[in-house]
Amino acid sequence: MFNMKCFKFCRMMRKANRLINDFKKQEKYSIWKHIEAMAVNYAVYSKSLLGMEPFLTGKDVYVYVDTENLVVVCLDCYKRHEQPTYEESEGLEPIIFREGDEPRESIVWKLKETMHMMERRLRLCHFELTVYGVLLTEANITNAEDLEDMWEANHIKVFEGFKDLRHRRAAVNTVASMRARIYCDASLDSELDKELSEEEEPVKTETTKEEDEFDRLLEEFINGDLKMPTDENNTISDDENEPDDESQEELSTDTNMDDVQIPDGKIEQNQNLTVDVKILRPLANPREELDKLVGCADIKRRMDELVALTGYNKLMSEQFPGSKQHEVSLHSIFLGHPGTGKTTVCKIFGSLLHQAGALSKGHVVVCDRGTFIGTLWGDEERSVQQVLEKAKGGVLMIDEAYLLVGKNENDPGRLVLQLLMNILADESQRDIAVILCGYKDQMLKMLECNPGLESRFPNKFEFRDFTIDELLAITNSRVKEYEYQFTPEAWEKYRSLLLQAYQVRDPLTWGNARFIANQLERIYIQHAGRCVRQPLMDKCSLRQITPEDIVPIEMPRQRARIGF
Repeated sequence: MFNMKCFKFCRMMRKANRLINDFKKQEKYSIWKHIEAMAVNYAVYSKSLLGMEPFLTGKDVYVYVDTENLVVVCLDCYKRHEQPTYEESEGLEPIIFREGDEPRESIVWKLKETMHMMERRLRLCHFELTVYGVLLTEANITNAEDLEDMWEANHIKVFEGFKDLRHRRAAVNTVASMRARIYCDASLDSELDKELSEEEEPVKTETTKEEDEFDRLLEEFINGDLKMPTDENNTISDDENEPDDESQEELSTDTNMDDVQIPDGKIEQNQNLTVDVKILRPLANPREELDKLVGCADIKRRMDELVALTGYNKLMSEQFPGSKQHEVSLHSIFLGHPGTGKTTVCKIFGSLLHQAGALSKGHVVVCDRGTFIGTLWGDEERSVQQVLEKAKGGVLMIDEAYLLVGKNENDPGRLVLQLLMNILADESQRDIAVILCGYKDQMLKMLECNPGLESRFPNKFEFRDFTIDELLAITNSRVKEYEYQFTPEAWEKYRSLLLQAYQVRDPLTWGNARFIANQLERIYIQHAGRCVRQPLMDKCSLRQITPEDIVPIEMPRQRARIGF
């Protein structure tokens, strides 16, 4: 009985995130980039179709499938110079009637019918996948905001008001897992329609009262609504079970991260020298913070996978003591330039692992070369021991870790790395995750110099530089935190200046999100000075950024090359 329950639990955990949620989280500015990113997602099989009979004839259609979910994306284009503006049906009706307008077919209804058709085909093959629909249309749907909840209830997301969709083509991944490809082929097999009858209903499997109760509790657990019972006869009653990483509101109210005992940030290298280290407290809603990050789609997916596997290991060890566990190393390497979010993701990572039960605290201890290298013999060993003790139960983040590998064979930084590896080889050191961060090229050279180091850190996450669109999205997000608004003229001026700076940037010194933060700080100061100097027109003007507030951006200069 319990084997089946474990199977259901793990299956629902996988369905709680992955493919569909990744599409749900997108906005209009990011959806196309996400579609293009699917072509390099090894876990997703994808296919491009020039029309899909009988409902989406002549439309560009993309199908994305993993082992649990199927997403069908439809591109709705119109003839040149034709920019239709209309109201969609409020009840997903096939024909839209509006007084004074010609009746028209509803493209949202057509997408929904296509999804139903694919669901029936999958069910006939005994495949239980969740089907989700995404519509990108050039039409301007005037009542789109009013219909968003209704569309979402029907597992559809609509992005309207695009331009030139007819010229866009996304790559696809046709070499993904064979299992996902079988699901895709089944959903597109029109021959299966001959075996379906209009009266056919899904077969409901009879379940026992105990199974129904378990499923109910499990659903509440996944949604973060479950108050863990104390009845010792209930299967899920362990007080140590943490809510999963989708339970945002429950975490913010019932999980008080302030109760976690966090160590102080002092390291005594010797009697005469004390070093400060930064301690980052765990987050109450790490999943929510991860979702807010702009870009990082591959990193988010891999974080989900690692956290899910650690959570599964904990569940199995509790229910089957002594059973063999999957080997999961939490030690990781973060590769990327400054301002790409490495420290932020470190903090989220620790909190996610804490919620999954893999780490007892989830805090982050931030160090660098200066934390370990002292002035006396033995300082390095004392520093490493103290840092690891402070990081126990959380994450030890070593920034610019490649600086520990000096050119000199006797560099004390090399001793620090060796001490770390020796200690991490101890099986008792499980309640910690060590993350080495730094520039990609330098970090890879460090690994080449020490093959044993690479085996201890199997997880590599690459943080790519933000694109101009992503930097603009970060700008919008940060401005909203202060409830500021750009006027259209101010936004155009800011965008133009940022684009100029981006085009002449030095990739080795470009600050990414830090550059945005610094620039916005200058804008806020300019805005505040203007508001104080000028007479107040109305309260709204206090939060309105005008072209006068957009100060010139200091263009980054590429470093001069030495030599001939």
